Amino acid sequence: MQKRTVARWNGIESTHTSSRSVTETVNGSHDFLIKGFSLTKGMGVGVPLKSESFSVGGYEWGIYFYPDGSKLEDNKYVSIFVALLSDATNVRALFELAMLDQSGEDDHKINSHFDRTPDAGPHTLKFKGSMWGFRRYFKRRVLETSRFLKDDCLKIHCVVGVLVSSSMDCSNLNPIEVPESDMGAHFGMLLDDEELSDVTFVVDGEKFYAHKLILTTRSTTFETRFLEGKGLDKSEIVITDVEPRVFKTMLQFIYIDNFLPDEELLRHCSASLESVFESFVSKLLIAAEKYGLPRLKSLCEYLLCQDICVETVAYLLAFADCHDAIVLKSKCLEFSADYLDDVLQSEGCKYLKKNCPLLLSELEMMECVQNVAECKGKLTNDVPVGEEEARVEEQNQNVSLIIVDDNN
Repeated sequence: MQKRTVARWNGIESTHTSSRSVTETVNGSHDFLIKGFSLTKGMGVGVPLKSESFSVGGYEWGIYFYPDGSKLEDNKYVSIFVALLSDATNVRALFELAMLDQSGEDDHKINSHFDRTPDAGPHTLKFKGSMWGFRRYFKRRVLETSRFLKDDCLKIHCVVGVLVSSSMDCSNLNPIEVPESDMGAHFGMLLDDEELSDVTFVVDGEKFYAHKLILTTRSTTFETRFLEGKGLDKSEIVITDVEPRVFKTMLQFIYIDNFLPDEELLRHCSASLESVFESFVSKLLIAAEKYGLPRLKSLCEYLLCQDICVETVAYLLAFADCHDAIVLKSKCLEFSADYLDDVLQSEGCKYLKKNCPLLLSELEMMECVQNVAECKGKLTNDVPVGEEEARVEEQNQNVSLIIVDDNN
């Protein structure tokens, strides 16, 4: 039975398995001794001396030595090859052939396939009888008087490296289930530990114990104030612009990088200005912005996006614009474009008209663009081709006049 573990990735719990593929070489070597070399002259072109077969990587191999060359045009040379003797296809391998120096100098003639560049790759033998080697390995006349020949004997050393790939299920390699990280829980226990803390925050009479090092690491605002000593070098600091519960949630996030279960975070905004601007999530977003916690701010934007509807979108748009919540504002405008007529008739738009005229102008501009698109669509369907361009220009001029009149 396959062993599976439970893992968490980006907050999502799932079963986890793993596997791996390994490609490596299985190497083997063989020595081929050729005795009576002088007697092989005249055997004929294409007639080889064959070594005993040898096994490497699950395949049978052989060394083929041609004293009079393997081809007619190579009859002044000796040829040498490594041959695949097994009934197999597409065998990938690396090779090395060495004619051994018998003079005692160890100056061997080595031709290695193992030092090929990575882009060249291994050699592929397509079928049984495929070979790798050299047609013009050595001039026979030169070989007969060389250091490689002694007592009429030649010594050939061959190395074959067969590439093998294997896949394995790694799930059972680690049968012990590793617990999820509890670092966040441990850091969370540091929060409100009066004995180990080095700074105390007083928020509306409620005390919170924390650690300057953690706050400085997590928050750019705390980093600036603690390191530059801007009024936060005291051991007890009074906070007046954040509610206690909001401040506590913010501190929890700083320590554990997540939210603890809290019904306030799940409470939806209703269709009123106060509900949007005074919601717990809105206040938490403002605190995140003030104390330099971009991830917390993004999470708050995500939660507020769940509240977007015709009745709330204008208020949320105003809030997003006020606190530079770029993603939230973008989602509000995107929603408004889809339900523009209803949004423009909402109570929220009346608030925009009075308090945020520029935002209302953005919505009205969207309406104008939609009207132009509708007009253009009608012209395309109804107006003869020769008149279409002039009519579109006329409509664009009318829209421009409407916009100017509104600004007046």
